[in-house]
Amino acid sequence: MNMHNQVNIESRSTSTAAARLTPTITIVLVLFLVTIWGVNWPLTKMALPSVPPLLFSGLRTLIGGLLLLAIAWKSRERLQWKRNWRVYGILAIFNIIGYYGLQTIGIGYLPAGLFSTIVFLQPVLLGLFSWLWLGETMTILKAAGLLCGFGGVALISSGGLEGHLSPLGIVLAIASALCWAIGTICMKKHSTQIDSLWALTVQLLIGGIVLLAVGTGTESWSAIHWSPSFVAILLFISVFVIAGGWLVYFTLLNNGEASTVGSYTFAIPVLSNVFSIFMLGEMVTMTLFAGLLLIAVGIGLVNKKRKLGDVQASKHSDRMTVANSGTPAQPNCRP
Repeated sequence: MNMHNQVNIESRSTSTAAARLTPTITIVLVLFLVTIWGVNWPLTKMALPSVPPLLFSGLRTLIGGLLLLAIAWKSRERLQWKRNWRVYGILAIFNIIGYYGLQTIGIGYLPAGLFSTIVFLQPVLLGLFSWLWLGETMTILKAAGLLCGFGGVALISSGGLEGHLSPLGIVLAIASALCWAIGTICMKKHSTQIDSLWALTVQLLIGGIVLLAVGTGTESWSAIHWSPSFVAILLFISVFVIAGGWLVYFTLLNNGEASTVGSYTFAIPVLSNVFSIFMLGEMVTMTLFAGLLLIAVGIGLVNKKRKLGDVQASKHSDRMTVANSGTPAQPNCRP
């Protein structure tokens, strides 16, 4: 009876994650994600002269969390705080406090192009960690695709190699990428235990409060210039980049392999460069097109379907597991 109740609870708490996405919806969500997160970089650059970095990170994440709280509150029974508070805390530490905090501090020590290149090492780390900790398949094609994608990002941002290179900045950029990758793995690993919407909401609220507290102690609120343009950027980033972007990211994550979802983020620096050309007047270069080609090849390799024989072997393995153990096989997370 207790086991039956536990199954019912987990079924209700993971209804969002369990819903499968159609290929069309997946494409739409991917396009939304890379576009919104791509435009985030020039928008952030435009906003930083008006606000200290930690306070800006805290404001946008807290506002995004409050927006999602209004939506999640209708299903507050899925929060299950006593059961999941440790997972929520870990997610907040890595995905919000670590990723955004280290990112906003470290970008002051390195050229923006080089820093973003190191941060977008995350999909490579995600593919590696997914293989090590989630048991996802690491084929030669997938490994080559991840390396191609990172190579494209590195090529596009090669101009950032000019200037002074701070060892502290490099360490902070690598730490930021590590935090994002570990946080994503944690979310994927516990996706059957926690509700995706509540997990995102709680980590944004916790992370936003911590970042604002640290920013209050190290920066000045009086340094914020509440101009109409800054308020518009803050609201846009809070609503679409933070709340909408992360919700779409984890929705995709719960419906596919972590390494496959991570491969799409290679396209974000490409769109960031395109948006920066129009919004900030940055110049078009041939490296942008060469990098775009590498990224397209990388995404194609990572998402290349397994051979029919491999799929059939996987299904046969699942049936053997059921026969030998007497328990149902776990659902395959691969698209």
